[in-house]
Amino acid sequence: MNIFLRGVVVGLLLSISAAHADGLTNPFSPVDYTDFSQAVSGNPAATTFNAGTGWLGRALGIPADSGVTFGGMLLADTNNVFSGGAQPGAWSSNSSLVLSLKLDAQKLWGWRGASFGVQYLQFYGQNTNGEAGSVQGYNGIVGTLPFQRNELYQAWYLQEIIPDTLQIRLGKTTPTLDFNNVLRPLTLKDSAENIPSVSGLLYTPVFVNPTLLGALPGYYNSAVGATVNFTPNKEMYLNVGVYDGNIANGVQTGMAAPSFNGYYFNIAEAGTNWLIGEGRHPGQFAIGAWYQSGLLTGPPNVQQNGTSGLYFFGTQRVWSGAKYGANPGAASSDQSSADASPGGHPSVSVFYQYGINNADTLPVNQYVGGGVTAFGLVDGRPNDSIGAGVALSWLNPKIFQRPTELMFQAYYQAQVANAVFLQPTLSYIPTPGAAPNLAGAWAGTLRLTVLF
Repeated sequence: MNIFLRGVVVGLLLSISAAHADGLTNPFSPVDYTDFSQAVSGNPAATTFNAGTGWLGRALGIPADSGVTFGGMLLADTNNVFSGGAQPGAWSSNSSLVLSLKLDAQKLWGWRGASFGVQYLQFYGQNTNGEAGSVQGYNGIVGTLPFQRNELYQAWYLQEIIPDTLQIRLGKTTPTLDFNNVLRPLTLKDSAENIPSVSGLLYTPVFVNPTLLGALPGYYNSAVGATVNFTPNKEMYLNVGVYDGNIANGVQTGMAAPSFNGYYFNIAEAGTNWLIGEGRHPGQFAIGAWYQSGLLTGPPNVQQNGTSGLYFFGTQRVWSGAKYGANPGAASSDQSSADASPGGHPSVSVFYQYGINNADTLPVNQYVGGGVTAFGLVDGRPNDSIGAGVALSWLNPKIFQRPTELMFQAYYQAQVANAVFLQPTLSYIPTPGAAPNLAGAWAGTLRLTVLF
């Protein structure tokens, strides 16, 4: 438990010493995707509470300002292990459908600061990562068995206690949206400065730090619990959460009823945002600590009474082709919609991640990774992105014989239509961790993302 408390203290100190950033908005303010024009993450269901754009509701006659948002997303991909891995030449396909309903209680019933959300998830997939022998997972749409799922993905109630400062979310949620979310968009007063989803990488580590695999609820194993978001100003935040921790007990919490039997997942994260340089490039940094309670069981004869860990991550825009006026940080209310688009100016951003735990029963004990993403570099295609990333995990020696798994991935995400993206992705895993004698795996993925 000490490692958990130390992480919280360090995170608070880092946040309090944050640089001032007038241009940043509240990091937990809702993002309006109604007029969609930006790059997306490789799996939006793992990075935002409101999957989709709300187009489906509007198409059914629900006004955009009614307080009811109904939408969703569809992911579909085909994968091939070109060589190496556990099954060279293997093909697999996966699809994930999320339907999302959000009710703004203030607009509908005058219930100040309250909202409700419900999401349904349908997933049909195959053992994509197992075919490549990957422990980390080169395709983040696929998690643990079973690979055919129909589940109540989320059902939550959010209450804002102090406007723009303190809120609590109760119910069945995906904590990976509030914790360890390196893909969280940075939203600024001047939307031309925004960083949309920091990367379109498909591999699992960009959605869940591998040191948290098997413990942190998220896609597609959500869990019942409570999350408190505290944002004292626009530059810093503190999140604290406690959830049904039976994922670490082998329970598929996304498909099972909640159980409060001594297995709890506790987590806290503190973060800060900033703008630096003459170009006012946005960045963010966060540090978190977690503790999983209960008697945990791993391989034969391996047990542990609770476990804990630390992680941190950050992002930074390093270049932008935007042309700034005399006051680049000021909000520009008279900008045209095209100029205000976050995809309207070419830019390059980087991200980095680290995690460590003392677990005897989880698959990964230490992780480091990072990547780079370029947005809008091709003339006439402002909402395309291209990127690459590297992920290195130190595997649990009580479970795996190979000490580490290294993975590289590169992609190009092309906007086909307003909220439709097609993404070819190439992955190389020199040291697949599932078995010590597996040859390096080359794998390709073609992903279709449709938000509606």
